[in-house]
Parts: sequence; structure tokens; C-alpha cells
Amino acid sequence: MIKLFRFAKPYKFLITGVILLVFLQTMADLYLPTLMSDIIDKGVMQGDTAVIMSTGAKMLLVAGIGGIGAILSSFWSAKVAVGFGKILRNQVFTHVSTFSEKEIDHFGTATLITRSTNDITQIQSVFIMMLRMMISAPFMAVGGMMLAYSKDRTLTLVFVVAMPILALVIGFIASKGMPRFKIIQVKLDRVNLVLREKLTGIRVIRAFNQSFYERQRFDEANRDVTDNYIKINRIMAFMMPSMMLVMNLTSLAILWFGIIRIDSGNMAMGSLVAFTQYSMQIMFSMVMLSMMFIMVPRAQAAAVRVLEVLDAHPEIKDPENPVQSSLTRGNVEFRNVTFHYTGAEAPAISNVSFAAGPGEVTAIIGSTGAGKSTVLNLIPRFYDAVSGQVLINGVDVREWSLETLRHKIGYVPQKPVLFSGSISDNLRYGRTDAREEDITKASEIAQADSFIKDFENGYAHSVSQGGTNLSGGQKQRLSIARALVRNPEIYLFDDSFSALDFKTDANLREALKAVTKEATVIIVAQRVGTVMDADRIIVMDEGRVAGIGTHKALLDSCPVYREIVLSQLSEEEIA
Repeated sequence: MIKLFRFAKPYKFLITGVILLVFLQTMADLYLPTLMSDIIDKGVMQGDTAVIMSTGAKMLLVAGIGGIGAILSSFWSAKVAVGFGKILRNQVFTHVSTFSEKEIDHFGTATLITRSTNDITQIQSVFIMMLRMMISAPFMAVGGMMLAYSKDRTLTLVFVVAMPILALVIGFIASKGMPRFKIIQVKLDRVNLVLREKLTGIRVIRAFNQSFYERQRFDEANRDVTDNYIKINRIMAFMMPSMMLVMNLTSLAILWFGIIRIDSGNMAMGSLVAFTQYSMQIMFSMVMLSMMFIMVPRAQAAAVRVLEVLDAHPEIKDPENPVQSSLTRGNVEFRNVTFHYTGAEAPAISNVSFAAGPGEVTAIIGSTGAGKSTVLNLIPRFYDAVSGQVLINGVDVREWSLETLRHKIGYVPQKPVLFSGSISDNLRYGRTDAREEDITKASEIAQADSFIKDFENGYAHSVSQGGTNLSGGQKQRLSIARALVRNPEIYLFDDSFSALDFKTDANLREALKAVTKEATVIIVAQRVGTVMDADRIIVMDEGRVAGIGTHKALLDSCPVYREIVLSQLSEEEIA
């Protein structure tokens, strides 16, 4: 957890101020019993009103100083902790943004959300306690012991018995509670995972009448968290009564032996009152420390999880000396590229080689799981090839900076992703300075302008989170329009026409030809009708290239392609 404190550097002056104020407040709290002792011994016992008034005024002044210190330290410590949490969340979000698909898959979306929210909140809460209790408790314990010793050395022997007992109680409770706090974070991950699956898959769940099953899954995960919290709370419930018992017995022992010493003339009444106050301060400082011993391990468990994210090194990152430009534009080439996913037994693609240039439409077709989307994902470096080279404009993609590389690409994913905001905001996502006419033109080409105009607010129509208020075909067309607005060198369409009817598909591809004359277009598709007019068709089969050529050439030379065509078209349609 200490490693995370480096993110609190912007608040180092405020932290110093908090420490000084807490020290001031603690000194004031420790000085008050001494003044009370003086009032009793020098004022009340001797009947000296002047001493009572002057010492009382001092007590009011000291209490006022302590109160001001407490207020300011509370305010500043809260400000520091909230700022620290903000910085930490920004750091985690920024770092996760650099992750490749491999790191995202390794951690999982649900746990990354938990670590960015709940775990950081735990650390932030304990940070406030540390600024206050971790500083004031040792000061108060040591100062109280010294002042109690100065009042009566013999009576301090009570602490020799009480302190070890209190330490044993704290140690026992901490040893039982710490492992539970670590388990809780994992259980919360499970709750978030089930809840996220429930919300994102709500349509499928309802369609298959599995709402009851999903409720059972959530109840199971929720009960698991609840049971662990109950077990922790049972342990915590034992803490306060046992501590209060020790504290009260200590106070009783002090009063018992103190009265005996007063009766024998070895101790003054004021000293006993002060000694009792010091004993309470010492005991409460131990309670505060015990709270820290219980809360810190929980925050430590959260800190370890946050550090795991921050210490994870993205596999895909910018080269030290990235290429700035090249002589060619829009050329894509694969040279004997092989890639396999982490944990997979067989490669997703093997020895894939082809080239695609500007003004050409290259289509990739094949059966499900043949490696079509994998080929596309290697171009913008969502993953890196295990062997071979992927070249853009004659330069290995690993030699381009990620920003420069991806700026050259207009990517339309297999599953369209839209963000909350207006349609106009979504279309400008890849080019924020796009003009209205650019957006309108791209929408017309993507066959989206017609349904956008049907909305009451047109391009200002609000898109809900994930585009749930739009149909699948509308989302696909908006995703295509977003790529067109960017006007890139390379267009990547990952089965982006699957939700379109044949007429819209044909119109869209025809309109694309006019705006992609100087760009490279690579289309992954399942439908033969989408790819048969392409300049080049790459047939994938079990991760390998089974054939490359035009539609007519592949019908004669590639059995795999002919089999795909026959599964979709009749002999008459082929002829």
C-alpha cells in the first residue's frame, strides 16, 4: 500500500499541515488533564478562586486550540484523501486504456471495474484514518504514558498488566478478521461479474426464460458476500465489548489503587483525576490503533489488487523510435504471419501472406473460426503476430506509434459499439473537427441518412448507452458512417454488413466505391454476395489461406470457396 502513496505527492504540503494540526490537537488533549489537576489541587482543595479562574481560562484556550486543530485537520485530511482517490482512479483508468486485448482478457472487465471503484474507495477511506488516527494514536499513547508516569510512578504498573491483555485481544481479532477482508474483494468481483452479465444479456435471458436461473446465480454470489460480511461482523462485534471491558477494569484498578494511595498520603486528588484521564487517552489510542490494524489489512488487500493493474505492463506499446512517415499510402501486407491466443492449443492463423493496396477491395471469407477477424485485429495491433510481419506502407506495424498507426485506419467492428450522446457525437468520434457536411455525406454513403432524418431531433437524436435504442442494422450503418467520417487510408470492415438487407448492402457497397478510390478496403464477410465483386478474395480455412483470387477464378481453383458458394447460392445463381 505504501507504493501507492507516491500518487499523493501533489498534496505533500497539505499532508504536512494535517500532521502538524493533529500533533497540536493531541498536545492540547494531553495538556487538559494537567490543567484539571491544577484546578483541583491548587484551586478547589485550597479554596483559591483566582487559580480556578486563571486555570479555567487556560483550559478554554487550550480546548479552543485543540478544537480548531481538529476541525482543520479533519477538513484537510478529507480533502487530501479525496484528491488521492481521484488521482488513483485517473491513473488506473489511464493505464487500463493502454492495455492490449490480452491484458483485458487476463484481468476481466468485472474485476477491472471493481478495482477502479470499490478497491480505491477502500484505500481512500483508510487513507483518511491513517492521516488522523495513525498519527494521533502513537502521540497520545506515548505522551499519555509519560505524563501518567510523571503523576505517579507506582500507579503506572496497572498499565503493565492492562496493555498486554489489550494487545492480545487486538491480535486475536486481527488474526481472525484479516483473511476475511481479503476474501471479500474476490467475492465482490463475482457479484459484479454476474450483475454485468445479467444487464448486458438481459434480452437473451428473457428470450430463453432464464430470469429465475440468473436470480439464483446472483443470489448465490450475493449470499456468499453476505455470509463473509456476517462472519467479519461477528468478529468485530466481539472487539468493542472486550476492549471496553479491559478499559473499564483498568479504570477501576486505577481508582481502587489511586484511592488507597491518596488515603496513605502518597498521591493528590488532582493527580488521580489527571491519571484517570491519561489512562482513558492511552486506552482510546490503543482502540484507534486496533481499528487501524483491522482496516489497514483490508485496504492492503485492495491496494495489492490495484497495484496488480498498475504494475501490469502492456504487451503492445509504442516503439522507442517510431517511424514518422512513409513514401507509400494505404498498403497492407502480411508476410508469413502466425498468431495464437494465450492458452490456445492451436494457432488461430498460420503462415498467412497477402497484400492489399489503395483502390482495391480485398475480401476475406471462410467458415466460422477460420481466423478472419484475427487477421483484421492484427492490422491495428489489437494483438501482435507471434511470427511473421504485418506491414503498413512497407513498415512493420510494430515500428509505428500506436496513435499514428490507428489514425490511418477506419475500423468497423463485428459488434457495433456506440456511446451515449448524440448521433452527431458518435459520428465525430474518430474526427472531432469534422464538418456537418462531412457527417451528412458519410451518413448518406452508409445508408443511414434516411433513418436519421426520421428522428425528431435528426443528428442531435440521443443515443442511449450501447445504442440500445437503435436496431442492429442502424447501429451497423452508424458504425460504418463513423469510419467514413475519419477518411482514413485503410478501411477495415469486420463482418459489418451482416445486419443489412441485400438491397441496403448492395447500395452501400456501391456508394463506398466512390469514396474509397484512394484507400485500401478490407472486408470480412460471411455472405458470398458481399464479397463476390471484390478485387481480391482471400479464402480462410482452419487458420490457413486456402486460396486467393477473384470470384470466378476461385470457383474453379478453390474447393473450399466453391463449397461456401454452393451453400449459399444455387447452381443457376452461380451460372
